[in-house]
Amino acid sequence: TDSEKKFCGEEDGSGERGLLHTWRGYSYSTTPERVLLSRPVLQAAVGARHGVLLVEGGQVYSFGELPWKQNQTSSVATEPVLEAVLSEQRVVFVAAGSVHSGVVTEDGGMHMWGENTHGQCGLSGLSVIPNPTPVGVLDSEAMPPQTVKILEVACGDQHTLALSAKHEVWAWGSGCQLGLNTSTFPVWKPQKVEHLAGRHVLQVACGATHSLALVRCLPPPQEPRNPPQDKCGQCHQMLYTMTDKEDHVIISDGHHCPVGVELDSNETTSAFEGSPDQSSRGNKPASEPQNESSPYPDEQAVKAYLKRLSDHALAEHTTKTPSTLHSAQVSLVQHALTSPVTNTSVTPMGSALNNLVVSCASAVGERVVSTYEALSLRKVIGYWVSVPGERVEERLRQEEPMQGKKSSSLGDIREEEAELSRRLSLPGLLFQVSPRLLRRTSRHRARAIPLTPGGIPEADAHLPSLQTEVWSWGRGQEGQLGHGDLLPRTQPVCVKSLNGKEVLRVAAGAHHSLALTAQSQVFSWGCNTSGQLGHMESPTTLPHLTKVYGIRVWDIGAGQQHTLLLADGDCIQPILYYSGQQVKEVMEQTEEEEQTGEYTQQPVLLPFCMNLGYVSSVGAGGQTCAALTDRNVMGFIASLHELAAAERKFYCKLSNINSLLLQPLLKLGMTVCVWLLQNLIGRLGRLSQLTGQNSASLTSFLRRSRDIRGLVILDDAHLFLDTHSEYCSAVGDLLVMGGFQALVKPCHDVFGKGAEVVQKLSECSEEGLPLADVLAHLFYLPIKHLHEYGRLLLKLATCYEVSSVDYQKLQDACSKYESMALHLKRRRKEAEYTLHFWKSFPGKMTDSLRKPSRRLICESSNKALTLQNAGRFSVNWFILFNDALVHAQFSTHHVFPLATLWVEPISEENTGIYGLKVTSPEESFTLLASCPAEKAKWLRSINQAVEQALSGLGHDGILPSTGVAQRADPPISRTASYTFYKDSRLKEAMYEGRWVSGKPNGRGVVKWPDERMYTGTFKNGLEDGFGDYVVPNKNLNICDHYQGQWKDGKMHGFGTFRYASGEIYEGSFQDNMRHGHGMLRSGKLNSTSPSVFIGQWQYDKKSGYGVFDDITRGEKYMGMWLDDQRQGNAVVVTQFGLYYEGAFSNNKMMGNGVLLSEDDTTFEGEFSEDWTLNGKGVLTMPNKDYIEGSFSGVWGTGLKMSGSYYKPSLYDSDKEKAHALKLGRLAVHSEEKWKAVFLECWNRLGCDSPGQGQTTTAWDNIAVALTANRRQQRDSPELLSRSHHKTLESLEFIPQHVGPVTLEVYHTIRRYLVKACDTPLHPLGRLVETLVSVYRMTYVGVGANRRLLPQAVNEIKSYLNRIFQLVRFLFPDLPEEGGSLADPPKEKGGSDPAGKQLESPKPGCVVSSSALLLPVLLPRLYPPLFTLYALEKEKEDDVYWECVLRLNKQPDLALLAFLGVQQKFWPVTVTVHGEKQQVLSSTKDSCFASAVETLQQISTTFTPSDKLQVIQLTFEEITQEVLALLKQDFLWSMDDLFPVFLFVVLRARIRNLGSEVSLIEDLMDPCVQHGEHGIMFTTLKACYYQIQHEKIT
Repeated sequence: TDSEKKFCGEEDGSGERGLLHTWRGYSYSTTPERVLLSRPVLQAAVGARHGVLLVEGGQVYSFGELPWKQNQTSSVATEPVLEAVLSEQRVVFVAAGSVHSGVVTEDGGMHMWGENTHGQCGLSGLSVIPNPTPVGVLDSEAMPPQTVKILEVACGDQHTLALSAKHEVWAWGSGCQLGLNTSTFPVWKPQKVEHLAGRHVLQVACGATHSLALVRCLPPPQEPRNPPQDKCGQCHQMLYTMTDKEDHVIISDGHHCPVGVELDSNETTSAFEGSPDQSSRGNKPASEPQNESSPYPDEQAVKAYLKRLSDHALAEHTTKTPSTLHSAQVSLVQHALTSPVTNTSVTPMGSALNNLVVSCASAVGERVVSTYEALSLRKVIGYWVSVPGERVEERLRQEEPMQGKKSSSLGDIREEEAELSRRLSLPGLLFQVSPRLLRRTSRHRARAIPLTPGGIPEADAHLPSLQTEVWSWGRGQEGQLGHGDLLPRTQPVCVKSLNGKEVLRVAAGAHHSLALTAQSQVFSWGCNTSGQLGHMESPTTLPHLTKVYGIRVWDIGAGQQHTLLLADGDCIQPILYYSGQQVKEVMEQTEEEEQTGEYTQQPVLLPFCMNLGYVSSVGAGGQTCAALTDRNVMGFIASLHELAAAERKFYCKLSNINSLLLQPLLKLGMTVCVWLLQNLIGRLGRLSQLTGQNSASLTSFLRRSRDIRGLVILDDAHLFLDTHSEYCSAVGDLLVMGGFQALVKPCHDVFGKGAEVVQKLSECSEEGLPLADVLAHLFYLPIKHLHEYGRLLLKLATCYEVSSVDYQKLQDACSKYESMALHLKRRRKEAEYTLHFWKSFPGKMTDSLRKPSRRLICESSNKALTLQNAGRFSVNWFILFNDALVHAQFSTHHVFPLATLWVEPISEENTGIYGLKVTSPEESFTLLASCPAEKAKWLRSINQAVEQALSGLGHDGILPSTGVAQRADPPISRTASYTFYKDSRLKEAMYEGRWVSGKPNGRGVVKWPDERMYTGTFKNGLEDGFGDYVVPNKNLNICDHYQGQWKDGKMHGFGTFRYASGEIYEGSFQDNMRHGHGMLRSGKLNSTSPSVFIGQWQYDKKSGYGVFDDITRGEKYMGMWLDDQRQGNAVVVTQFGLYYEGAFSNNKMMGNGVLLSEDDTTFEGEFSEDWTLNGKGVLTMPNKDYIEGSFSGVWGTGLKMSGSYYKPSLYDSDKEKAHALKLGRLAVHSEEKWKAVFLECWNRLGCDSPGQGQTTTAWDNIAVALTANRRQQRDSPELLSRSHHKTLESLEFIPQHVGPVTLEVYHTIRRYLVKACDTPLHPLGRLVETLVSVYRMTYVGVGANRRLLPQAVNEIKSYLNRIFQLVRFLFPDLPEEGGSLADPPKEKGGSDPAGKQLESPKPGCVVSSSALLLPVLLPRLYPPLFTLYALEKEKEDDVYWECVLRLNKQPDLALLAFLGVQQKFWPVTVTVHGEKQQVLSSTKDSCFASAVETLQQISTTFTPSDKLQVIQLTFEEITQEVLALLKQDFLWSMDDLFPVFLFVVLRARIRNLGSEVSLIEDLMDPCVQHGEHGIMFTTLKACYYQIQHEKIT
């Protein structure tokens, strides 16, 4: 047998620590011998007749009988012998079995030596291994095979177990105690124990013929909210599968996993049952087709078997626990149901049962199967809902018996099923599963679906886990497996009765087993012939507690027939208990005498333990006991022991409070403060768990390293401090609500009148206290424990040099714990003070004001604080809590939350009163204090309370040690939430966001009770800046939504309003109304919106100029509006080509107007309705015939008329002139259009009307607009491209200049304007963007009507004038339209590079709006404008194009001749692809090619000046080519030039040349008309007309 303990030390003085003492028996005469070694012993392992020691430095010694050492004279070593073979290795762990030993080295290697006849050393072929020899552990499953690192090893009689670094168990040797799937022994090579694979094993121990493993529990489903994972924890297959059948879906949870086989304590028939929490990683196929040939072929046999089974079960039940007793048939059903699902046919018996179930499934009936499905699903779903705070172990403990009860009556099966299907929201028919499902053969068709998220990992990974299980396997004839029977187990099985007992360590004697728990108790089971179990309980086949009452045990050792316990004594020094056989001094005993020796009835205290010093661990083996001890160096060892003992004691205390006090009270079913109590229990549970983990960690710390850097209590102090603080809050909350008073009656009910249990637990020294106070005292005990931490850490610190790091660390931690303890003490005082206050406070108000977390700070019952200007008889009582200031009057009170409370002292100089001005969001009042001291006290208290409320610490406050020195005053500006109660506009609305001095200011959110909501910025309590406002529309069940600018609580500025009706308005607002320029789209979806209006609004109505596109009727109205009605002059065009211009009145065409149809039929005259003629007029036909008279009727239907018909003759020219129609007279003048757009731009520059204002103000406004917009964009950078950023940066420099504008300054201004118009963040850019959108709105779609061309051109010219006015306002020195620039010093303008000339046709000369602004404006407006030109010139262009196509068929020379170009200008050679070629009569498209190419670029330019530049370049190209031909200077005459240019124009094949010509003509800079460019343009125009009229001869 074996028992291993380890321990290593860091201080000097090796004579002082790591001393090993050994002895036998327990009589008074026994004295321990000290084993003398030069170095401290770190770990001792004792076998049957020998031992192995590990000393500092990693060397190993053996002592005792060593028969495997061949070279020694005597096989008994009186002195420890050094194992020299290992001196090269650094050993970290040693183990000793009956006759063999093993060690583990630092790098995870393993060495074994000793007896090997049973393969227990893991080396094949040798029966004895004299010296330590390496044993490799190879994981053959891994690809490629890997060597496994080992942490610990345990040795038994004939077998060895090793624990790998992955926390898996490997076994070798002989016997069923290996836990391997084999029956051939010995097993020479280490093999993995598959049944524990996938679990986290913490420790292994070997008895003579059995094995124990301590395993960390798999994380349980902690709450019903987190159901268990949907995959098997080990084999990663889905636990639930869905199989599609013809008409329904079957959900199955019949997941196969090779499961640990366990005999249930209720039934001893050999039905193998595995429960879901025993599944392990599968190395078999997930489903095995069942053996169809049943061993029970006939009915008779089935009935016989069922009878046997049920009799057996009944017999068992009557002898065993009555709680699970239920009818035999149901027990059978339960068997039949659970087995096939989890069984893996481990033995023939199992498969027989399977086949039985399959064959009698029809007999048992579908109902049962469905019940099974329901039950097992329910079990997996973690049905037992835990009470908050209930320990997980408790739940697991209940689960077994409840499983029995659940299936006890077939009556409630239906309800269960219904209930379950309701919980899974699955249809009821789901569980009507056919018996075929039990034969899991169709599983490959199943589609796995996850149902829930995965499990939860254990928190606090650095602390040892308390959720552990003990697994045992091997021989069981002495009951040493702990399963309640004497049967062997070939596979590891969980010892159910130890679940939830928080086992920290296991030890195995020869035929008995021990388990040490976190609560310092020892469970023992197995052979008790010599009293080695420490109790006389029976049966010994189940774990029972050893009889050491009130003694806290913290280490255990088990020998052949004895047990050694190490426990806390009354003083700091540990004490030893011995239980088992007495060993006589006489060595030559016979075997029989040994058996009859005397033994203990219960553990006895070893009298000599006080002389040994401080025992750090114990071991036992054979008949020997061993103890490792230290002397107390500088008090360090004693302090460590004291710290660990204190923690163990505290954990036992907390466990007792839970089990003795809280659990009984909970069972009673509390009514008062029940959730507070549950909260307290939950926090206590958390504290308790942390303490338990820490006590376990300290205990193992004593056994191992002494480096205080490993102490959790130092490294994770925050964890302990937070847990204590939360716990303290919970106790305080319960106290304040009078919870302890409420607990008094239940306590009397449960514990009797005296409630001794409570008195005893509370350790209360005072006599005769009321029970409520005793309870409070009891629950505040943990605070005392913090003092204890502080005291002991300080004690440890004194053992170090003051300058050392460790001293500093201990000192810091100590002060943290001390200050937290003081802080919590203060909080307890506050809670008690508050409780006292509530007792005296008038009852009615108490109910509404009393809250668990509310603490009293001070109150003015002593009239120290009064309200200024209060009535004589009014009662004003001010109470300051940690979250509110309450102003109580006779029967009413008002609560002011502290987060929104501002208080400032009123200076006393001239008033002579001691006043405080208090401001809250809706009230402000002055409080008068009776004296300066009171004033200062209240001011300080309120400010501190506000500060704490704001810091979000609530009543937990902050730690004095860690807290910064508190500011004298809380900040004026803060974030808080508040619900208004009387402000008319915000009544009952809740505001959350920034405040300044009692007013919302900054970002915030307001929610009204009617679900309106505003999110955005505030200023002085009103919405101001950008905001988002949502108003629910009850009828339409959808919200109105506004996003945009606000001012003084109203919508003001630019915004977007999405109406619930589906309309969307984008534009300007003023005083919550649409006012200014805006666009309204109506219709459900923008893509199919039936109408769009863009134009001017006044006070929520359309007024002024606007364009209305009625998409459903296909009409577009461009004209004036008044009060949402069409009123004034306008133009209407329709999709059928009708054009009307004239007057509107009352939303109808009324008055004089002109109507043209597509074919130029024209009517001028009076209208009364839309498209309805009524009155005098003239109707002109396309052929110029006309009728004069009076007309009535709707256009397009029959017209009634009376009048005269005229057919003008060719000579009647004056009459015709009279009828030449001038369009555009009745349309809105272009200067009158879009006034609102320009006005808004002026407003942005700070002017009330165009031109009225300061230039400097305008520049300031531009700067503000840019920075504000940039800041807004910075919050959402994705809106800006990088080039945009650059533009914005360059706009920050204002073009400065002094004196008159020269050309250079002019170019700077031009460049600035180009950039400004590039970004909508600049007022000018915004203006341009709006103009472009309105222009497109007007002239795209139905608006593309050729008759609108003159208006479109005039509109652009008017834009230019009005923008130029703005530019001249910003740059006052700029000359007016047509004015000259100042001469630049000396140099001529012609030296400018061509690029600049593009923009200004005659550099250094005239300022014109078109040169400055067209390059910015025209490219954006070009598509709609050019479309209009193309429509207007369509006929001419068609004629021209036909000629071009015809003439271009001719080769070059023929065409030149045809056009009458003089012979001397005909090119002789042309360059094609870089090589010269002769011009032949067949050559085509080669002459003047460069000029042709240049001219073609006219279509790719936008502005007239650019187009003229192209024409000029074309002329230059022609001239160069001719010069090269003539080799001499030469001046063109128009007669020579024109034919050549005509040739180039023809060859350039420009499709819409007519449109290009008209565009240039209309928008050309006036100052250019008579210059060089003007002449060239005239030439091009002449070419165009020439081509149209060219007669081909």
